[in-house]
Amino acid sequence: MGKSSGKKWYSWYFDFNLLYRILIGLVLGVILGLVFKDKILWIQPLGDLFVRLLKMIMMPIIVSTLIVGASSVSPANLGKVGIRIIVLYLITSAVAVVIGLIMGAIFQPSANLAMENVADAAARIAATPKLSDTLLAIVPTSILQSLVNEAVLAVIFAALIMGIAISYLRVSGDERKEKAAAVLYNFFDGVAEVMMLIIKGIMQYAPIGVLSLVSVVFATNGPKVVGSLGVVTAACFIGYALHVIIVYLGMVKFYARLPIKRFFRDAKDPFITAFVTRSSNGTLPVTMEAAENLGVHKDIYSFSLPLGATINMDGTAIYQGVCATFIAFSVWGHGFSIPQMGIIVVTATLASIGTAGVPGAGAIMLLLVLDSVGLPVTAGSVVAGAYAMILGIDALLDMGRTALNVTGDLSCTTTVASRMKELDMKKWAK
Repeated sequence: MGKSSGKKWYSWYFDFNLLYRILIGLVLGVILGLVFKDKILWIQPLGDLFVRLLKMIMMPIIVSTLIVGASSVSPANLGKVGIRIIVLYLITSAVAVVIGLIMGAIFQPSANLAMENVADAAARIAATPKLSDTLLAIVPTSILQSLVNEAVLAVIFAALIMGIAISYLRVSGDERKEKAAAVLYNFFDGVAEVMMLIIKGIMQYAPIGVLSLVSVVFATNGPKVVGSLGVVTAACFIGYALHVIIVYLGMVKFYARLPIKRFFRDAKDPFITAFVTRSSNGTLPVTMEAAENLGVHKDIYSFSLPLGATINMDGTAIYQGVCATFIAFSVWGHGFSIPQMGIIVVTATLASIGTAGVPGAGAIMLLLVLDSVGLPVTAGSVVAGAYAMILGIDALLDMGRTALNVTGDLSCTTTVASRMKELDMKKWAK
């Protein structure tokens, strides 16, 4: 028998742009929920399956990407340049989370999905540990137990320590130790690649999962939740803009003492590229070219920019602050307490280190932030419904946050180069 020359009947689904499929799933979910109401609730298991798939890969992707990222940094570069750029990345990420929480507190986005009574909400707040206890719990007493119990901060800390240790062993000069480190690095690198492939597969199911979850939300709550998504979008983009003006412009102008207009003349190219591609890693060649045009020495930007694409996620941090607040208001009917905000700042800052520089990765890391403040995304929960609504507009939010991430990499790199006198000022005179 001859081979069939035609495509499979379902190939149209996979050939069609994923972004458009998710948006279509969101719109269809809204329509089905509003039109059929209670009659569409049978579709909920399809959404629950999507939630379970996301939860399935959460811990493996944290461990693998963090260990690979930390072990990829050469100890030789953890000197003056490395420490300065890493500290700057972490500080700007922490500030970004605070801006996101402030935007959430100001806009108070809510889909009014609250199903918990006041007593339940009060009990949940009372059960939230103190910030000091949370900081102490970052150091695990048992790594395996932390993995099983999904203790996010403890897992992040352990993965970072292990990654740094592997990094030192890889250049120890002892052949046996270097081989052992190479085996570990290659193992976790392989796990990370497998996780990335699985994420791509799960995201192929995302349109169906979003359709199911959103249809249940609208069938249960009606059309009142539509405007809340617009509020979330506005809060995120205003937060992005404020971060550029306050943090990046302030850093370049007052700390690096460089002309802002000249900086953004070259920064606009990676900004636009990141906005369109939604990938920090994919934009890396353009960002490096911009750094070269700005006079940053290659030995600095060749280290700081790839590192920034891995650990510097300011836009993602703002997104997490706003979206976590949206989900809290939607479920509890109020925002976070001061200790909870502290936990979010720590979790989101550390989680940004493990956020892969690929489209949509921030939505996966949002699961960690929600877990840390007692809002786990579980199948059939109100939290899952609110999370699905965010996922439906995630591509739009991702465009802005990725552009901000890349701009942050370039501004921090330029600032460090300027402070270390490693900047070719002749290029700034043009």
